Amino acid sequence: VQLVESGGGLVQPGGSLRLSCADSGSIRSINNMGWFRQAPGKEREFVAAINRNAVNTYYADSVKGRFTISRDSGKNTVYLQMNSLKPEDAAVYYCATGDDWPPTKYWGQGTRVTVSS
Repeated sequence: VQLVESGGGLVQPGGSLRLSCADSGSIRSINNMGWFRQAPGKEREFVAAINRNAVNTYYADSVKGRFTISRDSGKNTVYLQMNSLKPEDAAVYYCATGDDWPPTKYWGQGTRVTVSS
């Protein structure tokens, strides 16, 4: 499994970003996929997850109504649309996949999101 995230960057409060994560590894089966984040000095925390057939999604309370997770199973890619971003959303965002729920078995390298005016 090789997860490659993209889409991070600097955005002003209230702005939007879309993160992408592609699983370019050799595993053929489609797994659950998700996003976690880690802010400086804090532990990594769950953000959102989507199951293998995209029927079920799960969000942390802190992002409900603002973030949307989706996937393109044909491309084994997961997206995180982040709207109404707040300074407290700033963190390194990590993609994860696996057959557990939320998925935690395999991790990407992370992409940094900075929310600042």
